[in-house]
Amino acid sequence: MTLHCATCPVRDRAACAVLEDEEREELARAGRLRTLHKGETLFAAGMTEAACATLKSGALKITSIDADGRERILSLVHPSGFVGEMFGPYMRHDVVALGESELCVFSGPAFAEAIERYPGLGQALLRRTQEDLFASRELLALTGTASAEQRVAGALLSLARAASDSPCHPAKEFDLPLSRGELADMLGLTIETVSRMLTRFEREGAIRRNGKRGIELLDPALLPLR
Repeated sequence: MTLHCATCPVRDRAACAVLEDEEREELARAGRLRTLHKGETLFAAGMTEAACATLKSGALKITSIDADGRERILSLVHPSGFVGEMFGPYMRHDVVALGESELCVFSGPAFAEAIERYPGLGQALLRRTQEDLFASRELLALTGTASAEQRVAGALLSLARAASDSPCHPAKEFDLPLSRGELADMLGLTIETVSRMLTRFEREGAIRRNGKRGIELLDPALLPLR
């Protein structure tokens, strides 16, 4: 399906936002639109076809399988995020949809050619890669020596930042892209512990839960991050 940049919900936040309109339209002609359902795989580890994508809507998880055969969530991808391989010989991790997701997908060579043609695009991807690396380090820190309350609080704040259109302030309201079980696995906790922490944060006035996955951030200062 053809890409339509004029109506793209992340046109001002994705790496391609640095391009002029005609440059973006030229890049769009090299890509295609793809929709994934919950649990559907975008890229599989070991895949030898170089490809990459920008997430327009929804959420993705980047995962690997540990020695015990358990899935390990390495990072999350939020709207405007970029995933894939342009230069490597194969995909190193699985990239799976956490819910209904829409993406702009490109072949690796086509996107690499666009970077050569438009140096600003490469610089924008470098900045985004640095941001993603920082987010991954935050996730690793959460699963290290932090307490259970710090892990859940840190995850909530990280997800609120990812859902925000502002680089300075977290979103006031957002939906958890993960189930409680997935969140627990990612943080190295039990489902019961995650549920208990969410209940505690709500009782203390830090958050309000709206429905099954909706979170309203009432007072981030009350989240025990240290």
